[in-house]
Amino acid sequence: MADIDTLLARRAKLLGAKAPLFYDRPLHIVRGEGVWLYDADGRRYLDAYNNVPVVGHCHPEVVDALARQAATLNVHTRYLHETILDYGERLVAKFDASLSMVMFVCTGSEANDQALRIARTHTGKQGMVVTNLTYHGNTTAVDAVSPLFYGRDVINPEVRSIPYPDRYRAPPGLEGRALTDHYLAALERAIASLEESGVGFAGLLLCSIFANEGLPDVPADFMPRALELTHRAGGLFIADEVQAGFGRTGRMWGHEIMGVVPDIVTLGKPMGNGHPIAAVVTRAELLEEFRERVFFFNTFAGNPVSCAVAAKVLDILERDRLMENAKRVGDHLRAGLARLAAKHAIIGDVRGQGLWVGIELVGDRVAKTPAASEAQRVVNEMKARGVLMGRIGEFDNVLKIRPPLPIGTAEADFLLDTLDGVLAAL
Repeated sequence: MADIDTLLARRAKLLGAKAPLFYDRPLHIVRGEGVWLYDADGRRYLDAYNNVPVVGHCHPEVVDALARQAATLNVHTRYLHETILDYGERLVAKFDASLSMVMFVCTGSEANDQALRIARTHTGKQGMVVTNLTYHGNTTAVDAVSPLFYGRDVINPEVRSIPYPDRYRAPPGLEGRALTDHYLAALERAIASLEESGVGFAGLLLCSIFANEGLPDVPADFMPRALELTHRAGGLFIADEVQAGFGRTGRMWGHEIMGVVPDIVTLGKPMGNGHPIAAVVTRAELLEEFRERVFFFNTFAGNPVSCAVAAKVLDILERDRLMENAKRVGDHLRAGLARLAAKHAIIGDVRGQGLWVGIELVGDRVAKTPAASEAQRVVNEMKARGVLMGRIGEFDNVLKIRPPLPIGTAEADFLLDTLDGVLAAL
């Protein structure tokens, strides 16, 4: 088997030297099972990073569902097929009754792309508001609403960005309703700017748990009031559930935690446990209006194989009570992290829901000085000791933990013990 340096040289020549990789010394992963990944040397790593294999890597029942349907039929949705309808009906039943129709696509990027089209078709306007540290995908349309990799800059005249809501790094002297008022004032200014520019306000697009923003501690009244303001201005609210959905937070959808019902919801990543299936779920009148005015068809989206796989994912989520497990193990993990915070001053904040956990590292707890270089060292040292995680946030100083949902308390304790040792050695 080729060594890492040989693979790196081939990869750079074929994909480009800047094609992104994890870790200072990349991993050569060859196998996955449950919550574990295995490298070419046979060493195993606890996967505390990848939220795509929501029911576990290479789940045998998912693999079997894929193989059985692929061996029977795989064809696009311009033919009738029960599997597509059976899965779609099960999926929309997981939402508020107002969200009763689905449009299948292949990726989260496509889902957000079509959600933008629906909002713009319905309102007759083009302008969208997003946060200043968000990412919603990589098509041309959604790249324009994803300032994360552009230094907070919005490069499209039809888009405005606002500061993401955060109680941990709130402006001095602001808390409670006054803090929410501060963030809503920015939303009001963004809407007014779009209207004054002539493009108009079509909607607000947010990740329902602000994942790429670093899982900030959002004021409890922000989302209900932001939704009210959006509707009052004639816009629609699109909840990006590509990272938060399918039980990750201990609830089926992240917007449930935020206490709102969106107009449009986008799904992806864990929907097929690694198989490329995604969707837009919305109100019937919005999708009917869109289909009346726009011809949309995707050759691969929602095919029988994809829907058979996604249905099996739902089966496992329900049967194995993985949402409940996400809450139980997530609570256990955060309690352990709180104990580590009492021991290691570099931990400034621990936050998140279910098995989506953020650990903010700081050089000084009072000044909240971001410890970005230390976060990078921690991520690489955790990998060296057999635990895979990432980092996110405005300053790249928030450790990101989002393991497959079947993780148990024993694996969580392994993560905690390993992190304790890494932090002690900084």
